[in-house]
Amino acid sequence: MNRKSELKPEAARDVPAPTTGERFGTRWLTAWDQFWFASRRPESLALIRILCGSMLAYVHLIWISMLEVFMGKNAWIDTNAIKMLHDSDWGWSWLHYIDNPTLLYAHQALAIAASLMMALGLFTRVAIPLVWWLTLMVCHRMTGALFGLDQMTMMLAMYLMWSNCGSVWSLDAWMARRRGNNWMRPSVAPAVCNNVVTRLIQLHLCVIYVFGGLSKMRGEMWWDGSAMWFSIVNFEYQSLDLTWLGQFPFLIGAITAVTLFWETFYCALVWSKLTRPITLLMAVFVHGGICIALGMWTFGTIMLVANIAFIEPELVQRWARRILRRS
Repeated sequence: MNRKSELKPEAARDVPAPTTGERFGTRWLTAWDQFWFASRRPESLALIRILCGSMLAYVHLIWISMLEVFMGKNAWIDTNAIKMLHDSDWGWSWLHYIDNPTLLYAHQALAIAASLMMALGLFTRVAIPLVWWLTLMVCHRMTGALFGLDQMTMMLAMYLMWSNCGSVWSLDAWMARRRGNNWMRPSVAPAVCNNVVTRLIQLHLCVIYVFGGLSKMRGEMWWDGSAMWFSIVNFEYQSLDLTWLGQFPFLIGAITAVTLFWETFYCALVWSKLTRPITLLMAVFVHGGICIALGMWTFGTIMLVANIAFIEPELVQRWARRILRRS
């Protein structure tokens, strides 16, 4: 008899080795748990908070500049029409019942104040849910006058309120260093909530891109390579004259095909460490092009802000330290 087998306890010899299926299931559950419930630092989310809060303040300033047109008594769509449009859905808003200018301006002033508090990281636990709710009320009131910018800022604020994004680069963090941490001033230490929120933003962004790519595939111009050309020569949006590209039809067709491929398969390419840098660099080119060439700088910017969720917080932290050293 083998001497090693003699030394093993009887109970240990009776335990069967795990099967291939059991090993696969264990690895899968471990990976699933690590994906969702590992602790994560807040730097990436803090950067998104600063930029998203600033953008929300800008959006509400634009709305307040045309408040009577959007929500007043003589609005494009009056309160009665809005209530009828939302009679059978969940798009309720208290602004369906308000057209008094004083109350509308007060609502917007509070929304701008909450947006700035979000950007500065002041009472973040309260400021982000408040600005999300006030913006939601406006979005439900302004049916027919919303754009991708409004939807993206709402999406980011909705997720950020569940994280500790105010624990760094914020006035809350400054107060925490003097008065200590509590629920209102969370710790900067890695937390599970930061990881869950990051994953939700990442997955939501993947869904947006894949549906955007699939919807483009329904159009013939994206298949024959002319879609980018018609975007370039659309003078309603043109802010940079790129019509000289018409001399290079192959280049326009290639840009169209690459854009379609990138948007459709972003949801797969962005997860691999090998292809993620290229995918994010493509996001800079695509959305940067939207900003520069088509004049939609707010939408292009907020899409780039959302892509920050795929940058590891440790990398964001290192970049921030380098910038602060140089300044």
